[in-house]
Amino acid sequence: MRINHNITALNTYRQYNTANNAQAKSMEKLSSGQRINSAADDAAGLAISEKMRGQIRGLDQASRNAQDGVSLIQTAEGALSETTDILQRMRELSVQSANDTNTDADRDSLNKEFSQLNEEVSRIANNTEFNTKKLLNGNFGATVGKAATNDILGTTGVSSVSTSGGLAAGTYTLTKVDATADEAAHYTAKNADGSIKLKSTEDKANGTLVFNVLDANDKDTGVVGFTINTNGGYTVGDATTKNVEVVNGTTNFQIGANKEQTLGLNISNMTSKGLQIDGEDISSYDGAQKAITSLDSAIKSVSDERAKLGAVQNRLDHTINNLSTSSENLTASESRIRDVDYALAA
Repeated sequence: MRINHNITALNTYRQYNTANNAQAKSMEKLSSGQRINSAADDAAGLAISEKMRGQIRGLDQASRNAQDGVSLIQTAEGALSETTDILQRMRELSVQSANDTNTDADRDSLNKEFSQLNEEVSRIANNTEFNTKKLLNGNFGATVGKAATNDILGTTGVSSVSTSGGLAAGTYTLTKVDATADEAAHYTAKNADGSIKLKSTEDKANGTLVFNVLDANDKDTGVVGFTINTNGGYTVGDATTKNVEVVNGTTNFQIGANKEQTLGLNISNMTSKGLQIDGEDISSYDGAQKAITSLDSAIKSVSDERAKLGAVQNRLDHTINNLSTSSENLTASESRIRDVDYALAA
């Protein structure tokens, strides 16, 4: 018999606290549905499951990325389908014009429709977009490379140069235009043959120079050609006579949960010029014969491009299926670590 300490009561109280804490943890798990509600519940399990969660969410987003890629390809292929129909009609007109039963007036009439269709091929290529990205004008995936001579990236204070992808590949030379009474100082830029012109915002010693494309009347179209980022080491006018090299590159779809798990795609120039039919004329026998050959080549080029797009689309469909399977299996594994077993916890 003890007088100063009630050991029996202390033991009972300890057992009560142990049971109460266990019940509280059990209720916490049953309420949340999770076996791990804090790092103290299972430190290693928490770390492993959080890594898995990152992978699962990455896989799910990659699946959505791939679906966006499919939508982009369907947009491009749908436009090329119409281009194929136009080229087939143009070839039909060429064969008709090649027949000497036609008079010169007949051939002129045939050539009018032929010319309009030729322009429509370029219009489709120049205006087909997905999320404002032009797909068929040869610029899909365009990047800034290193010019053979006098490259802009060698200029002190120029930190980077980027293109929006809406500019034809080529070397663009910058020219400094001093400020006038009507406008601030700026740069102009043009490609080798002068067919494409751009104009910058005000020339600044520290900031960003945005070059917009000009139309045939030298009016700003609002389309960004390329952007030059400068820093404190740049002096106004340093970029004069420098070259910006825009090259055709590859647009990447992020189709995995981790770094550099990508699929690349580029689309060739599907304008009349890119298909090498822009100068065709069927108003004469010789011109019609030449057009038949050119159109055969153009139809093949478009068909090859459509076949490539279809192959990539099929690949993305398989990618989506694989990502869904991986996400499902990884989710099941994460659930075994993180989720509570109600039968066991009850």
